Amino acid sequence: MSELSQYVTLGVADELFAAPVTKVQEILDMRPIARLPRAPDNLLGMIDVRGEGVPVLDLRQTLGIEAAPDTENTRIVVLSVNGPEGALTVGLRADRVFEVTVLDSEDLDPPPSISASWSGHCIQGIGRRNGRFVTVLDLDRLLADTARLGLAA
Repeated sequence: MSELSQYVTLGVADELFAAPVTKVQEILDMRPIARLPRAPDNLLGMIDVRGEGVPVLDLRQTLGIEAAPDTENTRIVVLSVNGPEGALTVGLRADRVFEVTVLDSEDLDPPPSISASWSGHCIQGIGRRNGRFVTVLDLDRLLADTARLGLAA
């Protein structure tokens, strides 16, 4: 049997999301973020990660969830994603990070196709962890908009 895929589970509002562990470089405590003028609402600004400028997106706003203040549990997940110009390092601000885990099943359910106006384009699939639904994010697609903003390093 092949090794099960591992995911980092993230909390945003009351929802549970997961990112493939292969995309995660590191998880940082919240830190000051340098704002960028006229940036879209979900682009919080830039942070320095070992000498590299990394753009930070608010996962809440990127997913269309209302912004919320930082708490002691807020984390920045530094990810390596595939942008149109190649590899891109980006930070994702999440309300909390739970654990690195495997899901209850290797098979993900496809996102529901409810309406033509909503497509689960940023959802890789729906899994379960201990009986709870977990939305597995398609990070490359979710963050492609950021790459188009000219932030590719």
